[in-house]
Amino acid sequence: MSEDLGTPVLDDHLHLDPDHGRGMAAVDDFARLGGTHLIVVNKPSWHLGPIPAEPADFRPVFETTVAAASEATERLRGRAWPVLGVHPGLVSRLVDDEGYDPDEARELMCAGIDVAAEFVADGRALGLKSGRPHYDVTEAVWEASNAVTRHAFERGAESGCAVQLHTEASEDLTDLADWAAEAGMDPSRVVKHYAEGRLVGPTPSVMSEKDRLVRAADSGEPFLMETDFVDDPEKPGMVMGPKTVPRRVRWLLEEGYDDAVHTAHVETPRAVYGVDTAATLTGAE
Repeated sequence: MSEDLGTPVLDDHLHLDPDHGRGMAAVDDFARLGGTHLIVVNKPSWHLGPIPAEPADFRPVFETTVAAASEATERLRGRAWPVLGVHPGLVSRLVDDEGYDPDEARELMCAGIDVAAEFVADGRALGLKSGRPHYDVTEAVWEASNAVTRHAFERGAESGCAVQLHTEASEDLTDLADWAAEAGMDPSRVVKHYAEGRLVGPTPSVMSEKDRLVRAADSGEPFLMETDFVDDPEKPGMVMGPKTVPRRVRWLLEEGYDDAVHTAHVETPRAVYGVDTAATLTGAE
């Protein structure tokens, strides 16, 4: 019997690997504790196959993620949506391991974003993911990564979709919000994955640690909640387990943060992704 927390419960950034990880067992854990909706983000491409050498190499990774989200939907009171794109760490794999120069890596990664945008255009994905390394890189790699991010914003503007970002830890990413606006995107539809409790610029997708969530709730600003569950059998529970968001929602409600829960699980998903988590609980679209 699944717990009903009386509200939609969305994990905004979670990975599923049905072939190598827990897959649908993780979805069942999430649902059993009261979770209703998932944003399923594709794992880094080199975790599900070889390092891409051409744009078509991204497609199987995206297909795997779309299929996992579809299967997850069958097990949820709400539904799951895929978000597809290119992990910014790929630039280091290409440059350091495969001998690409930064411009060549940029071209391939931008092409991968283009493939992901095809899935959005076809209605098979909800949004795009991109970003820049959260670790030290050369200036040329940093510039290439920023160019890939700008390209994702351009595709997001064309597709009318949200863009999730992996970036360095920061509470001020005004530069990225400005770039999104220059590309024609509403900056509030740019989502900073693995965010702290507060953020200037994009919308924060807050890691579901209690202190971060209290900061986000007390700010009164839009936010989302996530686990970044990686579904790696060698690293069970990393980064946070799939039960975490429902447990934190229950805790927030017990602490009197009803409005913040509504913000994170109903209002912000509607504003950022254009989805209605309340309506999808009843089977409406």
